[in-house]
Amino acid sequence: MNQSTYNALKSFIWGIANDCLVDVYDVGDYRKVILPMLVIRRFDAVLEPKHEEVVAAKKRFEEDGVTVDIDPALCGIAGQAFVNKSDFTLRDLRSRTNQQQLRKDFIDYLDGFSKNVQEIINKFHFRDQIPRLSEQDRLGLLIEKFVDPSINLSNKPVLNEDGSEKLEALDNHTMGTLFEEVIRMFNEQTNVTDAGRHFTPRDIIELMADLAFIPIQDKIQSTTYRIYDGACGTGGMLTVGESCIQNLAERRGKKVSINLFGQENFDETYAIACADMLLKGEGTQVNNIFFGSTISNDGFPKDEFDFMLSNPPFGTSWKAELKAWGDIKKDEITDPRFIIDYDGNPEYSLIPDIGDPQMLFLANNISKMKRNTDLGSRIIEVHNSSSISNGSAGSGSSNLRRYIIENDMLEAIVALPENMFYNTGISTFLWVVTNHKEERRKGYIQLIDASSLKKPLRKNVGEKNSEISPEIRRQIINLYLDYKDADSNFSKIFSNKEFGYYSVDIQRPLRLRVNLDSERITALKENSKDKELMNLIAIYLEKGHADKCLDFNLFMQDIERLAKAKNVKLTVKRKKAIRDFLTEINENAEPVLDSKGKPEPDKNLKDTEQIPLLYEGGVECYWENEIKPYVPDSWIDKKTISIGYELSFTKYFYKPLELRTPEEIVSDIQKVESNTDGLLASIIGGVKNA
Repeated sequence: MNQSTYNALKSFIWGIANDCLVDVYDVGDYRKVILPMLVIRRFDAVLEPKHEEVVAAKKRFEEDGVTVDIDPALCGIAGQAFVNKSDFTLRDLRSRTNQQQLRKDFIDYLDGFSKNVQEIINKFHFRDQIPRLSEQDRLGLLIEKFVDPSINLSNKPVLNEDGSEKLEALDNHTMGTLFEEVIRMFNEQTNVTDAGRHFTPRDIIELMADLAFIPIQDKIQSTTYRIYDGACGTGGMLTVGESCIQNLAERRGKKVSINLFGQENFDETYAIACADMLLKGEGTQVNNIFFGSTISNDGFPKDEFDFMLSNPPFGTSWKAELKAWGDIKKDEITDPRFIIDYDGNPEYSLIPDIGDPQMLFLANNISKMKRNTDLGSRIIEVHNSSSISNGSAGSGSSNLRRYIIENDMLEAIVALPENMFYNTGISTFLWVVTNHKEERRKGYIQLIDASSLKKPLRKNVGEKNSEISPEIRRQIINLYLDYKDADSNFSKIFSNKEFGYYSVDIQRPLRLRVNLDSERITALKENSKDKELMNLIAIYLEKGHADKCLDFNLFMQDIERLAKAKNVKLTVKRKKAIRDFLTEINENAEPVLDSKGKPEPDKNLKDTEQIPLLYEGGVECYWENEIKPYVPDSWIDKKTISIGYELSFTKYFYKPLELRTPEEIVSDIQKVESNTDGLLASIIGGVKNA
């Protein structure tokens, strides 16, 4: 659909809202009426040409006493995956002048839809609005507006008598885009911004589809492919993905069959996704759109898919999922999508921080990859910057990055420009994940910095102020395809290990000096209220040992001997009291030794190091070369060694500003002095004259 027609549709929808709903609904509630009516009129327009035949067939079935479900037969007559067997179309209802009769007939009209449409209407909760519209005398006006002959909401063009196109068809993806734009427009009027989480701009979807299919276009065969989106919204990615692979296959003389699968947990967007499936004539595929949370209620637990495209929610809490799982805690999750057997750990966790669910969606997709086909699976997923670096080694996010990279599944990450989405201006990235890399890419990851590749919009759409034009999209795809020959200003190739590191704690000994001044002894007495302990300290002081108290280890040996001689048990509590009140840290003191004679670590001096996996010799050599020469009493806490992975575009694409030369600076100063020559004398002279 061309842009002018699309803009006319937007204006048309906004006009209906202003004409029919003002003073009856708040602007933020317009969607409760406009969105379901968009879908209903679209169904109605598609069914209009065969309506009379459907009604006639229904009457014949009734006259013949047929009592079985006649919807399948009527769908066949309508030529669609759905049908309306009521006696009315929306055009028939516009002539009603009696509000009571209109209300009754309109309800009969809605009830006439087949079961698959009934579920869609119910998800919109539209029947709840009918009494209000009828009482305010707006129902008839609303219907009148939606059947305006100058607007076509059908997925078929309206033709002139000579067969030429009078009104352009409203294709399914444009319908989804229009639907999402309506949500955004109404919410913008009331400063509500969360609706933007449900959809992705078309230019981004098209780039994602190209990244999914163009790299493997020569491998497309005449077979069936399955496309999945676990956060499908209105189904835009599924629709564009299907169109993209169909076009690529057709150019190569291949005939492919595409099955679409999606899951969505928001009523309105789920309804439009289902409507999209029905309008494409794929009635059975509407059953492939599952309602509910992908995280806590996976609709496809045993399914695998060839392609997965998704823009999951990010930056929001997923605490509600824990309740859905049975009000459990995060560490009680046992879902095999997120708790796997890896690296010798049967409970290797891929679970991220509770405040950000996006990595859960990526782990979900990875669990659904095909592993026994030549093509394997390809995942294209939108993420914000936290996915590439958040989480320390051993955390769920880092573990997932590690699992993906060590299994050589991360093919590329594309950094997108800011302000590309409707409700956020933050940096976003496209992850390209596959379990079947081409030979030249094995063991490597491509980073593409497309953050500067954008075309400004003439007018902002929410936060979105720029787009990926078709030309820029081709440029990004070419950077991807050119691989090692791509422009190094925008594309860089690294081995998988470049992004890995060892995380290890470097410890230093605790050095304590014993201090037996009167204030400390008094504090010990008042806080411990331990007569036996204070008696030991008194005996120690009487023996004249106070001058030897610099060394904590010798002091404790003396105290332990005294305790044994006096038959006093030196408990852990008593030892802690001595350390708390009678010692102080002193860098010149000897290290405190534990019961095995090894130095105790000073927790305040602990340092966690990130050591690149590519560092020659590993952790030991790093310590020998980079730490021990400067901190000779340090040691490696080997129990803390873990492996983490993180990526940084700034590290590899940062371009420092060129500093000016001294000559240029001097030249600028001289110019300033020249321009102000005589100014100071003039000012002073003016003061004197005054």
